[in-house]
Amino acid sequence: MTNIELRAIWGLGAVLTLRILGIFMVLPVLTTYGMRLQGANESLIGLAIGIYGLVQSIFQIPCGLVSDRLGCKPLIISGLLIFTLGSIIAALTNSIWGIIIGRALQGTGPITAAVMAMLSDLTREKNHTKAMAFIGISFTIAFATAIVLGPIITNAIGFSGLFWGIAALTLISVTIIISVVPVSHRHTLNRESSIIRSSFSIILTHAQLLKLNLGIFCLHAILMLNFIALPQIMTYASFLPADQWKVYLVALLVSFAAVVPCLIYAEMKRSIKPVFIGGVTTLLCAEIVLLDTGNHLWVIFTGIELFFFAFNVMEAILPSLISKEAPASLKGTAMGFYSTSQFLGVAFGGIVGGWLFQLLGASLVILAGVIVALLWWLVSMTMHEPPYVTSLRITLPRQNTGTTEQLMQLLLAEPEVTEVIVIPEEESAYIKINTKQINSIVLNKINQIVTRNDMTIE
Repeated sequence: MTNIELRAIWGLGAVLTLRILGIFMVLPVLTTYGMRLQGANESLIGLAIGIYGLVQSIFQIPCGLVSDRLGCKPLIISGLLIFTLGSIIAALTNSIWGIIIGRALQGTGPITAAVMAMLSDLTREKNHTKAMAFIGISFTIAFATAIVLGPIITNAIGFSGLFWGIAALTLISVTIIISVVPVSHRHTLNRESSIIRSSFSIILTHAQLLKLNLGIFCLHAILMLNFIALPQIMTYASFLPADQWKVYLVALLVSFAAVVPCLIYAEMKRSIKPVFIGGVTTLLCAEIVLLDTGNHLWVIFTGIELFFFAFNVMEAILPSLISKEAPASLKGTAMGFYSTSQFLGVAFGGIVGGWLFQLLGASLVILAGVIVALLWWLVSMTMHEPPYVTSLRITLPRQNTGTTEQLMQLLLAEPEVTEVIVIPEEESAYIKINTKQINSIVLNKINQIVTRNDMTIE
């Protein structure tokens, strides 16, 4: 990789990592420490958890569209500054409504789509997969770190201190984006990472994508429901909030060790559907275990371990399935709706979970998790085995219609190629290739086809 690519990947990866830390460090402590705030009750705690996701879901796609028009870097910086302002408001308040306003402000600056688009501009096509893999790994590590660090920091410096720490991390992100991440002098519309407004109807009527969007909605709804109920469940079992990070740490470490073999098996043996259904089934079992713990710590710990194992498996598989199922040239648009569904799940789980907790306590919240998991399990049984394909984007010079048709015919004649979309006005071709057959020989063959038509592959 070039120096510019390395700076872009490490810089943008660091920005997203710090952002994830700021989002998730609050979750394990809000239901316990938040109850000490003025005017707090279980329902408003749920609103404070879910409001971030609700606002994010509203702004996710619009901000993705704006980033392609006004530039990614200004949008990222402004989003980070708004997030910082929300964190400061939450740090200064003694009221639950101050936390709600601060969390809502944090959600008004979504930057993920802009980060992905900027990463696309600053890396060559052949390095996109490595760059995206690095971002994915960074997200996973940041999530696990945040869940463990949140209770530790809050116990050490208090609830307001946690938000001051989040504000500081976000300002560090602003410094990184300004001083480390290179400026992209030429924005290229890459449909692998950009949202295309004219294609919304295709994504919204695609049966498999709708099922996957329901999946990520259910997964994050259950995550929020659990974080509303679990701190109280453990506290009732005499496991105090100051020590609860130890449970999360052990559960996450064990689940990570178990997740990797599952993912390797799913791809290598082409058995994603059985692993997918197994993950949803494990999630359902985890919620059933947590439903009747009887204040027995070992039962609670077993349920938490099962939950985090299933959560990490599904969190890794779902984006991969979106990439496989999305039509060629519409991966970015599909991911936009996927992210929106994710944050709607956060909003639903937080707001509904808080309301249910106030009605009848933690048991009703976990029961809601069982119902959501059961719904997802029923839908997952109707899914088919996904296509095992990977995507390529070819940058083309300007050409006439005849050349475009000829290129499509030549590429589709290759047995390894499953789908081709050529967008002449964007000087791009999007190709899907069977993952079992992709190798250097296949890529060279595609390169030769492009060369014969006076085109160059990046």
